[in-house]
Amino acid sequence: MRILILGAAAGGGFPQWNANNKNCQRARNGGPNTPAQTQSSIAVSMDGATWCLCNASPDLRQQIEANRQLQPRPDGPLRASPIGAVVLTNADIDHIAGLLSLRESQAFSLHATSRVLDTLGANSVFNVLNPAFVTRREIYLDAPFSPLPGLQITAFAVPGKVALYLEDSSRKDFGTVGGDTVGLEILNISSGRKFFYIPGCAEMTPQLAARLRNAPLVLFDGTLYTDDEMIVAGEGVKTGQRMGHISMSGPAGSIKAFATLGVQRRLFIHLNNTNPVLNLDSPERAAVLASGWEVAMDGMEISL
Repeated sequence: MRILILGAAAGGGFPQWNANNKNCQRARNGGPNTPAQTQSSIAVSMDGATWCLCNASPDLRQQIEANRQLQPRPDGPLRASPIGAVVLTNADIDHIAGLLSLRESQAFSLHATSRVLDTLGANSVFNVLNPAFVTRREIYLDAPFSPLPGLQITAFAVPGKVALYLEDSSRKDFGTVGGDTVGLEILNISSGRKFFYIPGCAEMTPQLAARLRNAPLVLFDGTLYTDDEMIVAGEGVKTGQRMGHISMSGPAGSIKAFATLGVQRRLFIHLNNTNPVLNLDSPERAAVLASGWEVAMDGMEISL
């Protein structure tokens, strides 16, 4: 099973188009220690020929052009794509906007929970995905499905929140209803090897810890290094938890939460532009690496 990191950054990418913090300034200056990253998405393939996207980033066209694996073969037909399926973990803009780039009458299957499919269905702009070519398929929590031959995915609920644009100010609880935000267990049926893709998660629950224990590989929410990072940076008024994201550090952070789970390989993905870990020479990144974690970067490929 091949896993391709298409985008490692959170919504807005890195540098974000209107962000002028020190991180983004360094990235725009082109220094080797602060490489730019596109918005979070991965692709998975069993044979290297047909790929399943997990989330469709607004940067998808750029990601396709940057990764030969997702481009039409030179000897292929005039209209062709190696992308055979798309699976969505939620309805966040940074995970669904790329669907609009897949509108040119190309056949693939689109998999999401009813909560996410209802959101797409309520916005007519997504009707550019011609139903004669794109089949929308509902996925059910904890029910395995196979988007590509040999590949099995199971979606499961994780603590989070609804997409920002779906928030209702009258609600006091912005937490997830089942199906708003999911994690994915992705399995090679023939080998039994599996990994987890969880780009958004607000906290480590006992149920999630039990599911992840001794996993070979987990790609996990790395949005913020500290819970109050956006507030301290002067770029927001919400904590990470209020935004549906656990922080990397601290007593309730993911580094501590994973310390006793026995996960063999752990990578942070979905990093916000304020996160100092995006800088290769930062002490925060050094601390992350010293704790046994890796940091996903655009273009990384992992074999499992």
